[in-house]
Amino acid sequence: MPSAVERPPVNGSLPPEEDALDAYSRIVVGVAERLAPSVANLRVRRRTRRGGLAIGGGSAIVLSPDGYLLTSAHVVAGTSDGGEAAFVDGRELRFRVAGADPLSDLAVLRADDATPAVAELGDASALRVGQLVVAIGNPNGYAGSVTAGVISALGRSLPARSGRAGRLIENVIQTDAALNPGNSGGALVDGRGLVVGVNTAVAGMGLGLAVPVNGATRAIVAALMHDGRVRRAYVGIAGGSRPIPPRARAAAGAGSALEVVEVVAGSPAAEAGVHPEDLIVALDGATVAGPDDLQRLMSAERIGASSTLTVVRDGRRVDLGITPVELET
Repeated sequence: MPSAVERPPVNGSLPPEEDALDAYSRIVVGVAERLAPSVANLRVRRRTRRGGLAIGGGSAIVLSPDGYLLTSAHVVAGTSDGGEAAFVDGRELRFRVAGADPLSDLAVLRADDATPAVAELGDASALRVGQLVVAIGNPNGYAGSVTAGVISALGRSLPARSGRAGRLIENVIQTDAALNPGNSGGALVDGRGLVVGVNTAVAGMGLGLAVPVNGATRAIVAALMHDGRVRRAYVGIAGGSRPIPPRARAAAGAGSALEVVEVVAGSPAAEAGVHPEDLIVALDGATVAGPDDLQRLMSAERIGASSTLTVVRDGRRVDLGITPVELET
């Protein structure tokens, strides 16, 4: 009788290891093998108020072979010394912050030498709820750590502030792929191995948030690489979405608008004659149905440019000339 060690498996010979992987596992393994070399473990140096040195951590994604990396702005906030980026191949590179934008929670770093494999950016606008995603980052200091899950929600908003300025980061991705603080700045990747988000926050038990990679994100990254900052227009309005009263809908040509709650004194909106309770329905003909729409329209190209703000006031449609200024952060 064969010994216990020699006894063959009940169902015959074990299959080759690659055949034992199901489709889900093969996707996750493939994505991890492709992207892990492109995600760095960051050690960020910050000076304390007493002159000491504090070390923080996070992750970053390789953008280009000449040393540019993408991370979350909060990961490198407060550093003037930069830090070190470590890769799974054992390489360690010093980096500095090329530019950071707290209002999108994105930052671009520049390493002092060539970086390894470049990650390929995808497009989050094509994502669907339930789709498989993989988070790759540096939780608890372990470079190349991988978790997998699905997209649990799309279109979330995340508030961000810089000084007195605030805005909403739009179209944030919510996922149940486990995120830890060290994952911030790491990659959220689809099943094809394309980076569709930058992990930014833990939203609660079992939920994480990622800033989407889309046209707006790419423009921010390009501005940070080229100029070291992102310029935005400002008009000085605070308000919220409101359905347009039925009697005014014909004049408005829309069903909802941005109701002005406050006009900042001395702002472009104040100079243009915008009043509290005005309903903003358009800027230069582009529809405004709420704060997000106006925020999207406040691009750098509008700074100092004459524009037309269309409001509904006392049931009448009124066009106001307005010249946005640069948002100070």
